[in-house]
Amino acid sequence: MKCPFCGYYDTKVVDTRSIKNASVIRRRRVCESCKHKFTTYERVEEPPLMVIKSDKRREPFNINKLREGILRAIEKRPISSEEVEKIISEVQQELSKKFVLEVTSSLIGKLVLEKLFEIDPVAYVRFASVYYHYDSIEKFLTELKKLKKNLSKKHNRKNKKNE
Repeated sequence: MKCPFCGYYDTKVVDTRSIKNASVIRRRRVCESCKHKFTTYERVEEPPLMVIKSDKRREPFNINKLREGILRAIEKRPISSEEVEKIISEVQQELSKKFVLEVTSSLIGKLVLEKLFEIDPVAYVRFASVYYHYDSIEKFLTELKKLKKNLSKKHNRKNKKNE
């Protein structure tokens, strides 16, 4: 693996982890020349999936675009990069199980929203504000009320399980 800092071609793997419930391997590496440490992620390459946009245009699924959207939603939140990679991997797995060639952008957004809801309600609302195109405070407040109701249902189910 080529070092992203100095370009040297000999790096050493110092730690390898499989991300839980995902087909991704995280590797910590150190450059033999400049001694910088960096992380790489290894995943299976699959046939290209086309995304059908809301205006009916089609474009190739772009994992970086998905990552950027999630990173914007989690900015300044206590969510690790490993959790982000896990969300991305789980979304990719669900898409590859259900769809061979094409998927709607709205379904991708719903899958991400489900994952963010489980991890962080603030990140969920941030992502939802873009996904649902909130253009007024009323729409935003309606979503917040719905989120609060769902969170208290989730909390009540959790308490019943623990009893």
